[in-house]
Amino acid sequence: MSKARGAVLTGQHFMNGDTAAAEGALAAGCTFFGGYPITPATEVAERMSERLPDVGGIYIQMEDEIASMGAILGAAWGGRKSMTSTSGPGFSLMMENIGLGVMTETPCVIVNVQRGGPSTGLPTLVGQQDMMQARWGSHGDYEIIALCPNSPQECFDLTIEAFNLSERYRVPVFVMTDEVVGHMTEKVTIPSPDKLKIVPRRITKEKPGNYMPYVPEKDLVPAMVAAGNGYRIHITGLTHDERGYPAVVAPVQAKTVPRLIEKIRQNAGDIVRFEEDGVEDAEVVIVSYGITSRVALMATEMAREKGVKVGFFRLIVAWPFPEARIRELAGKVKGFVVPEINLGQMVYEVERCAAGKAKTVLVPHAGGAVHDPAAILSGIEEALR
Repeated sequence: MSKARGAVLTGQHFMNGDTAAAEGALAAGCTFFGGYPITPATEVAERMSERLPDVGGIYIQMEDEIASMGAILGAAWGGRKSMTSTSGPGFSLMMENIGLGVMTETPCVIVNVQRGGPSTGLPTLVGQQDMMQARWGSHGDYEIIALCPNSPQECFDLTIEAFNLSERYRVPVFVMTDEVVGHMTEKVTIPSPDKLKIVPRRITKEKPGNYMPYVPEKDLVPAMVAAGNGYRIHITGLTHDERGYPAVVAPVQAKTVPRLIEKIRQNAGDIVRFEEDGVEDAEVVIVSYGITSRVALMATEMAREKGVKVGFFRLIVAWPFPEARIRELAGKVKGFVVPEINLGQMVYEVERCAAGKAKTVLVPHAGGAVHDPAAILSGIEEALR
């Protein structure tokens, strides 16, 4: 690969979703990748291993996913924008250190190219079975941000957005893609660097000696420094005070953990993104995400051809969940149809927000392939009954 190629490969390309996610990371300013190869996410790591040396970055293949997650946390505190990628079992292994990233408020990005499980499951075939794990997989109380691309173009775009959100709110951010989107090859348009919105790291204006790493600003997010820049910092996964020192007592827990949650919840209106079409006069709304949203759109068009008023609603950001909008729609429609390549996960969020005002119908798929649009049509019929 030519050493002349920069971080942003401006132009039109024909690439798969995994490669596009890697290019999005580079365009966002990622200069450190620590990972372990796992199907179907290996192409993300491969691309980063090829490209990072071109831009002065560092690629490390770690011994496992536990170490990979630890490495990107350390790199972030060393001043780098950092990322890893994984799937299935590797995602499970990362969960303890993801909790560490939440508690230490470490900006980083995790690309999860989902496959079928549990256990080794379907290494080369599609699933959407990690959606609840993304939200609840680590122990303790916390909020997280997770984005769901449905095309290689969005793998590029939303990986940049993931880095921006991680820097804005100092939290690990997930890109929850899937095997089909990851391996799908389509046109990807990469803008010039001046057209990209890139959020820089929030660096403190305090001088060494005055700086404390966990004094929040008005938006509940603290400013950051890099280790080795002359600041004395202490970072721990223990409940800590504003200096970063362990303070394992209930009053400090009551101050620290709610702030970690509220910095996301209070800003959910700025984080949540979704796509909708034809929902205002719909009898039924299909709620979908990832590759399933592309099949759901086909089913929507088929139902409309039959005269059924069907709305299309796609989760672009799955966490935080767009509960305010779902609640609003629940007062207008007869039902929601939720196709997922799992046996029921995000459907429970839809059902919770519908709160009995509208029927919620799951269209499950155990994994290994995408839905037949006819199955979603059957779900629409059930929602109307």
